[in-house]
Amino acid sequence: MKKILLPFFVLYSFSLVAQNIKSPSEFLGYELGTEFTRHHQVVDYYEYLAEVASDRLHLQEYGKTNERRTLMLAFLSSAQNMQNLEEIRKDHFKNTKGEGSATKAIVWLSYNVHGNESVSTEASMRTVYELLTSKSKYLDNTVVIIDPCINPDGRDRYVNWYNQYKNTPNTLDPNSKEHHEGWWTGRSNHYMFDLNRDWAWLTQVESQQRLRQYNKWLPHVHVDFHEQGVDNPYFFAPAAEPYHEVVSSFQRDFQNTIGKNHAKYFDRNGWLYFTKEVFDLFYPSYGDTYPTYNGAIGMTYEQGGSGRAGLAITTSLGDTLTLNDRLLHHHTTGLSTIEVASNNAVKLNEEFKKFHATKNYKYKSYVLNGNADRISALTALLDQHEIEYGNAKNGTVKGYRYSTGKYGSTKTSSSSLVVSTNQIKGTLVKVLFEPSAKLSDSLTYDITAWSLPYAYGLDATASENLVNTEAYTAPASINSSSLKGDAYAYITDWNSMEDARFLSDLLKEKIRVRYAQKPFTLEGKNHERGSLIITKIDNKNHSDFLGTLTKVVSKHPLKKLYPTNTGFVEKGKDFGSGSVNVIPQVKVAVLSANAASTLRFGEVWHFFEKQLHYPVTILDSSYFSWVDLSKYDVLILPDGRYNRFLDASRLKELKAWVRKGGKLIAMGGAIKGLDGDKGFGIKEKTQEKNAAKNKVLPHQNTQRERVKNFITGAIFKTKVDHTHPLAFGYKDTYFSLKLGSDAYDYLNRGTVAFIENTTDPITGFAGSEAKKKMKNTLVFGVEDYGSGSVIYMVDNPLFRGFWENGKLFFANALFMVN
Repeated sequence: MKKILLPFFVLYSFSLVAQNIKSPSEFLGYELGTEFTRHHQVVDYYEYLAEVASDRLHLQEYGKTNERRTLMLAFLSSAQNMQNLEEIRKDHFKNTKGEGSATKAIVWLSYNVHGNESVSTEASMRTVYELLTSKSKYLDNTVVIIDPCINPDGRDRYVNWYNQYKNTPNTLDPNSKEHHEGWWTGRSNHYMFDLNRDWAWLTQVESQQRLRQYNKWLPHVHVDFHEQGVDNPYFFAPAAEPYHEVVSSFQRDFQNTIGKNHAKYFDRNGWLYFTKEVFDLFYPSYGDTYPTYNGAIGMTYEQGGSGRAGLAITTSLGDTLTLNDRLLHHHTTGLSTIEVASNNAVKLNEEFKKFHATKNYKYKSYVLNGNADRISALTALLDQHEIEYGNAKNGTVKGYRYSTGKYGSTKTSSSSLVVSTNQIKGTLVKVLFEPSAKLSDSLTYDITAWSLPYAYGLDATASENLVNTEAYTAPASINSSSLKGDAYAYITDWNSMEDARFLSDLLKEKIRVRYAQKPFTLEGKNHERGSLIITKIDNKNHSDFLGTLTKVVSKHPLKKLYPTNTGFVEKGKDFGSGSVNVIPQVKVAVLSANAASTLRFGEVWHFFEKQLHYPVTILDSSYFSWVDLSKYDVLILPDGRYNRFLDASRLKELKAWVRKGGKLIAMGGAIKGLDGDKGFGIKEKTQEKNAAKNKVLPHQNTQRERVKNFITGAIFKTKVDHTHPLAFGYKDTYFSLKLGSDAYDYLNRGTVAFIENTTDPITGFAGSEAKKKMKNTLVFGVEDYGSGSVIYMVDNPLFRGFWENGKLFFANALFMVN
């Protein structure tokens, strides 16, 4: 009798719970998987669950998007665990110090990082419902953290677009409008950034706010839910090679364990899937790699569908793929992940502790010297990652020198920054700072080089010994009382983005600023090219010159102004010279839509609004022909495909505008629209004929043969003509992140940054044929054209907003190049 009553009692208890909690379909008023749910409705459902199941689910709003949508986390566990949630978190963190006795598994599920990969948010609602009802047993020893939508702005952009353009009822025909998004898809966030590539760089508000919460938990398992092409089956762990060498054997093995559990359910249902292909574990800024480098089992799950699929679509095989199909697959892998974690909670805690034990990495400390503003920018990033750092002592450190690519020694001082691997985030430090990441396979999904010392333009040494440090001392604020009312002029440096932001604020306040085209010495102090000079006479008509200048300086507490009572220099050119020009308040426009890549346009847009803080006008290609270009001083063509846009008529218009004094900045693919016989001086480099092209290759080798022509985000050392205004603030070398194999010959005049004979990258992958093209090629250059100029940026100095050392080139293009 007892054997009969016990299951009946359990079943009866569950039915009461289920009756008390509405399913997503019951709450929303439509069957989940038959409509796309807008973000505010998703928030409403989670808030409802937090109310009716308050003993097992807590909801936390962790921020807002650029468009003011809610970012939130749902914390789920058993009622007893939820009462002790903070103690569970603290006990878990003791494992990072080798002191913990934690027993609970921590699983974090992230949905909808790409807005038009929209099914995962729908799946999150079904998953959270079943965790509170039929699958609640998983929560006895597991804390589940759910982020139902990482990218609400992008997701609502897609959902609203789809609801506008879908047929009624929706059509399966893939040619119908509802299966073809416009130029600005829902994939990206407000600034058109790919949030799945921003975990390490933290340029976007969504990433910054999310990481503050992630660092409080550092889960054992993290899953990033995605979608791919309509015809692709499901992808789940284990990931493809290359794996970064820091990925532990346990992390590799556990990916396999989880994959086999998923396969069990997929096999049972006859669903197709693949593993160990395409999606690797190398680039550090993904939603799978970043958690992996912080000790988690980080994984990407990819469902076929994406923005193309809509509510349902016919595949190339003639099958029907529905939103409900996609939902069910993501729901299955989500629950399967939690199941495996719950069954292996003890092992996960043991291995998490081992991961954070001291590791014998080759380089123990990274010592950085250089511009104080760039050091400050780097420490701001390290603070967000909760990476510890300190100042060195006076002395000498031996190790690998990033600037030379050889072993040597460098002097250290109390202003030298030291970042070491003997800390909780030690593995992440290695990955982000190491001179060159070991690549086990040349077929990768993203860039293969990113080392922060190169990205921030700092002189770095990687030491095989642990460098002793003192507590970090931030640079002291400079008192604005040094602004003397009777000064003839004020002088300040020009060598960082902080200087560019300072100039931007001055121009917005209508303060006139000059810049020195040649170095000069005044009152015993040497000032380099590009130094800013603010004279009293230039600002005699400003209603409150000194008060406004003081206000601007107060916004830049580290900005040093040198007052002087004379414009008569000891060496160089006096302040009234033709070599000391006034910087115009340039009016800037940037092209958007169709020709321009959304991601590359977004980088420019974000640079102006969130980094430089300078006004920019966005011109859409649909009405570009109607725009009077004479109203703008600068026009930016972001990387993209311009063959159709730059037809004969538009080229004629652009040439006329440049001849009259306009400044055209062409980036990446935009240069292709100007080269050849288009009337400009830029010429694409022709590649020598390769005899191997006539060689017959087995079909299985063709993909690897093509890789010989690729450059997948490698860092090249370039030479710089730092006497040119485009390079003011730089020294004679620059480390450039090259994203492809496009190559252009030197300009007849105005070649500013360039690659000479050495074509091997400092770090990262470049194919053998691609490297041959790089010899004697342009990176950045300026062509004088009539009274105006064309600035060519073959490499992207604004890539994903994280290549800090390139941004001053872009500021120079705006303000320094005449």
